[in-house]
Amino acid sequence: MNSEEPRQGWPTPPGYPPSGPAYGAPGGPPPTAPPAAPPSTSSHRGAWIGAGATLVAAVIGVVGTYMVAGNTGPASPAKAPAAAGTAGAQAPAAAPQQSSPSPVASAPAASASRTPSGTPPGTVQWEGPLLIEYAKPKDLDAAPPVDSKVNADNDFAVFSSFGSEQLRPAGGAKALVWEDPSKTPSYEDCAGVVDTLGTTNDLDLKTGRVFCGKTKEGRVVRLTAKQFTRGSGTPNGTFDVVVWGR
Repeated sequence: MNSEEPRQGWPTPPGYPPSGPAYGAPGGPPPTAPPAAPPSTSSHRGAWIGAGATLVAAVIGVVGTYMVAGNTGPASPAKAPAAAGTAGAQAPAAAPQQSSPSPVASAPAASASRTPSGTPPGTVQWEGPLLIEYAKPKDLDAAPPVDSKVNADNDFAVFSSFGSEQLRPAGGAKALVWEDPSKTPSYEDCAGVVDTLGTTNDLDLKTGRVFCGKTKEGRVVRLTAKQFTRGSGTPNGTFDVVVWGR
């Protein structure tokens, strides 16, 4: 017995059997469309590969442009944004400080020379009265003349020998007696004879006697004996002295 048919004694359900045409028969309802297939994984992979290739090509183009611009000319537009970004990230460079001209170091003041230099020959370096004490020679290269503590620097001294006073050249100096009483010798007069007639020996001292001399450093001098005194038995002489430059 067909299970689909209504059993005897049961009420027949309305509309049964179906009155329309059978499924699949002409004029019947269309068959149900199959579900759409999911997108293929291979199609997604192809899209990503294409996008990647496009990106690589763009990067190669930018790098090539940068290299050409760096070797042949000014920066390309592709390089400008990077440069601008770098400049913006960096702190502004401090303005160079203008160094003030260093003050010229002043040379230390030269100490006073014992023997003034640079005086032209014939120019008076020092002139005036000078006391020369016994056994205390004077350095006439200094201005004014002094009793140098270095004995080799001294030029003239006064000594007594057999009861008479004498002028003694010292330290390499030399002198002579000017024999013309009618004329006071000038620089030219003394310079003309002191090298040829000057001596390092003691010379007798008398009031009014004039001596031409030359110091150990080569300065021409004139000494005129003015006065002699004896203190404790030792002579002291006072002279009018002129020292010329060399």
